[in-house]
Amino acid sequence: MALELQGLSVRYGSIAAVSDVDITVADGEVVALLGPSGCGKSTLLRAVAGLERPAAGRIRWDGVDLAGVAVHRRDFGLVFQDGQLFPHKDVAANVAFGLRMHHVDRAERAERVDELLSLVGLKGYGERRVTELSGGEQQRVALARALAPKPRLLLLDEPLSALDRALREQLAVDLAALLRATGTTALVVTHDHDEAFTLADRVALMQAGRIRQVGPPDEVWRRPADDVVAGFLGCTTFVPAQADRDLVTSPLGEIALPGAGDGTVLLGLRANALRTDPGGFVRGEVVQRLHRRDHARLLVQLSGDGVPSGPVEAVAPVAGAPEPGDAIRLALDPDGIALTGQAS
Repeated sequence: MALELQGLSVRYGSIAAVSDVDITVADGEVVALLGPSGCGKSTLLRAVAGLERPAAGRIRWDGVDLAGVAVHRRDFGLVFQDGQLFPHKDVAANVAFGLRMHHVDRAERAERVDELLSLVGLKGYGERRVTELSGGEQQRVALARALAPKPRLLLLDEPLSALDRALREQLAVDLAALLRATGTTALVVTHDHDEAFTLADRVALMQAGRIRQVGPPDEVWRRPADDVVAGFLGCTTFVPAQADRDLVTSPLGEIALPGAGDGTVLLGLRANALRTDPGGFVRGEVVQRLHRRDHARLLVQLSGDGVPSGPVEAVAPVAGAPEPGDAIRLALDPDGIALTGQAS
C-alpha cells in the first residue's frame, strides 16, 4: 500500500470542504476522484500534496505520517489544469526543471528529457518554446516535467479540462497508456465520467466533501451506490422492477441484466437506455428531438400502464430520426441501464 488517507477532513472556517475521507492508492494504481464542481476533490488533492492543512485525519505514505512534511520533500509530482509551464524556457528546460532541483547531472538530465519527450509523443520538440505549442502539446510537456524526477505519486488536478472534447478524449487515452507504461502511482481529479473511466483502475465518487462510492469503473457505472450517485452518473429516470435469476421485468419490458439476481430492484435509466426499435415493447410520442454528434436525442412521452409519467430520454440513429409528434416504439438497451439498489 502506497498512499493512505484516514479520516481526512479539511475546513475553511465553518465550511467543511472535505469530510472524513478514507481511501488508499496502491503502488502502481491510478485512482480517479470523480465528482461535480465544488465537491471538494481538488481540496483533497491539495491536502495530499501538502498545499492545504488538514483539520483532522492522517495522510500516510507507506505507513509514514506526512504531517509536517513540506511539499517539496514529499516527492510527489503535480499537474494542474493549465500546466503552469515556464513561458521563458524551451520545452527541454521545462521538462528538466525538476531534475535540476534534484541535482541530476547534465548528461543524465538530457537523456531523461529525451526519454520523456518520446513517451509523451513530442520527440524532437526540446528546443521549441512552450508558447509556440498547442494546448494539448503544452499539457504533454507538463506531464513530462512532472514525471521526469520519477515521483512517488503523481497528482493530476483536472489535467485535460481546458482542452476541446476531441483532444481531451485522445489525450485521456494517451495518458492512460503513459501511466501504465511507466508504472506510475497516480491520483487524478476530474468531473468528466469518460476521463475517469479511461484513466483509472478505481474510481472514487465524491459529493459534498465525502466519498460516496469506490470501485472499479465498470462496477461504479453498473451499480451506483444510490440514486444520488446514479443521477451524477447520468441516470435521469428510475423504474422499479422485478428480477428473477437476472431476468428483469418492468413496465418497460423484459431484459437480461447480469448481477440483478432475484427480487425487487430499481433501474436507473440513462439517455441510451431506450432506443428506437420498430419491434420495441414500449410505445410513446416524440416531444422533442436534438441532434448530437453520432445520434439523435429524443424526449418521449410514454404510454402504457406503470410507465414513468413525465417525458423520458431516448436515442435514435441520426439518419431518419423521428420528429416531434411521431408515434414510435422503443426497446431497452442494457448498456444504458444501472442497477441502483432495491426499490422501495
